[in-house]
Amino acid sequence: MRAKSKIIKFTVYAAAFLTFAILVWIIADLLLKGIPYLNPQMFSLEYTSDNVSMMPAIINTLIIIFLALLIAGPIGVISAIYLVEYADSKNPLIKPVRITAQTLSGIPSIVFGLFGMLFYVTFLGWKYSLLAGAFTLAMMILPLIITSTEQALLAVPLSLREASFGLGAMNLRTIFKVVIPSAMPGILAGIVLAVGRIVAETAALIFTAGTAPRIPTNLFSSGRSLAIHMYVLSSEGMHKNEAYAAGVILLLVVILVNGISGELAKKVGKESMNE
Repeated sequence: MRAKSKIIKFTVYAAAFLTFAILVWIIADLLLKGIPYLNPQMFSLEYTSDNVSMMPAIINTLIIIFLALLIAGPIGVISAIYLVEYADSKNPLIKPVRITAQTLSGIPSIVFGLFGMLFYVTFLGWKYSLLAGAFTLAMMILPLIITSTEQALLAVPLSLREASFGLGAMNLRTIFKVVIPSAMPGILAGIVLAVGRIVAETAALIFTAGTAPRIPTNLFSSGRSLAIHMYVLSSEGMHKNEAYAAGVILLLVVILVNGISGELAKKVGKESMNE
């Protein structure tokens, strides 16, 4: 048994080291190939074939993130609250809803993109636009937000709810003053994962938001995200170095979003403990 334990322990450590090494190798390769080609021209507000500016793509990415979270965030959190706090465990609709959410999480993004193109772009007549892309991505991240929020709410001890009820608080006040603040770190973790999926998405946005390299004048304007900007530059074959540079900025955006979310989760957690 001791020999088997050592083998299992060695396998676990080896797998962890290999995963960490691959991550470091990818990041190092991206930084070494991308940083030397970063220059002020790449942050120009207007894209040209000479400067291949990524600033319009950065602005489009931030707009799409905001819109997708604005659509999917409230719906996902409210749905999870209903499933955990209000729905009867014997309700026949609960199990199909959870199975549907898990199934949607595994559907390839290109399927969402084709649906978004047929429904939002063609049927609703939104054409290639940021709004069509945002609604498509909202459908993609909605199951993730529901699942993560549900798990965060279930992790809140039942004793906190009972203590709140014992002090005379009603169910709604208990949820918003006790349960949600305690579960906020888990909820924000799900939102961070959703943002990561939005930032890295290309297939769904190519079919819905388009690839126009410009700053949109309104939500019905076409525009490429930063990930699509990288894909287009690398596929053209003439600006691969600039594609690596865009990858560095994309990495910084993800790190920045994760850092802000982590600090926000700590702040909310401390405030809930003080209350």
